[in-house]
Parts: sequence; C-alpha cells; structure tokens
Amino acid sequence: MEKRQGIYLRLLELTDAEGLLSLEVKNKDFFQLYTPLKNESFYTLKGQKERIEKSIARANEGTYYSFGIFLTETNQLIGNLTLSEVIRGDLQSCWIGYYLDKDQNGKGYMTKAVRLGVDYAFKELKLHRIEAGVMPHNVGSIKVLEKAGFNKEGIAKQNVRINGRWEDHQTLAIINPEE
Repeated sequence: MEKRQGIYLRLLELTDAEGLLSLEVKNKDFFQLYTPLKNESFYTLKGQKERIEKSIARANEGTYYSFGIFLTETNQLIGNLTLSEVIRGDLQSCWIGYYLDKDQNGKGYMTKAVRLGVDYAFKELKLHRIEAGVMPHNVGSIKVLEKAGFNKEGIAKQNVRINGRWEDHQTLAIINPEE
C-alpha cells in the first residue's frame, strides 16, 4: 500500500504480534476510554496472535481487514485501522475504526491513515460507502474523519458499549466519488 507523509498501512501479520501487544499494553488506559472492555487474555502475546489469526481469516473471507499503521522511517507499529462488517450486494459498504498510540496523536498520522484506508476500500474493495461511529465528545476523531471527507449523518443513541457503558455515537459516512 502507498506510503503517505511518514506512515504506511499494511495488513497485520503474525510477526506483528509483539508490536501489537506492546502498543495495546502501553495505551491500555488511553484506549479504554473509547473501546469495549477487554479481558486480560487480550493483553498477552497469545491473545494478540489469536487476534491477528482471526483477522487474516476474515480478510481471506472478504469481511474484515485489520491494518497496522507504521512509521515509514522506523517501521514501528503505532496504530490500527480496520475496515469491518464489509457487506457486498446492494449495499457495498463497511465500517471504519482506528486507534493510534497516544504519543503519536496530533501529528496528522491518523488523518493520513484514514485517507489510505478509504482509498483501499474504494479502489481495491470497490465499496460504495464507508461509515464510522464516534462518541460525540471525541472531537479529535470527528475532525479526523471530516478532514478525510466524511460527513455527519446523525446520532445513534446508546448503540455501543464503551468501557462498560452504553454510549451514543455520531454517525459519519463517505461515498465513493467514482460511483
């Protein structure tokens, strides 16, 4: 996949398990503010290997793609971007999700990664629409999506359990301009 201004995306491989574990452990408290609760086995090398194995199998099925976000200069894994719930047929859509090492926030990497993910979804997967859901108070994430061309569509009430609580999510979407 194309490299863009300091970062690149690549589908996660089993050799990324240690880097992914390090990223998850380092950012555990930070990520927990925006994600569902995880059990302790998630924070083990075995747990990360199983996670990557599942994502590889699902990519082969064409339903889920989990990309590592890597720094171009060092090849350090600094985040994750997923295209999930890929639907074919009359919908041709997916959901995008992402997270980035707290120390890498504010450098423009996430906006670049989202743009790369959108390019992949539209050009490689030939999807028509990509949706995202963000808690309304997560202004930084909403700005990332808007910079990448997403538009706000509405609020989904209490639709995702985040950190043990049902949370509202701002729905944003982007349509393939080639269609």
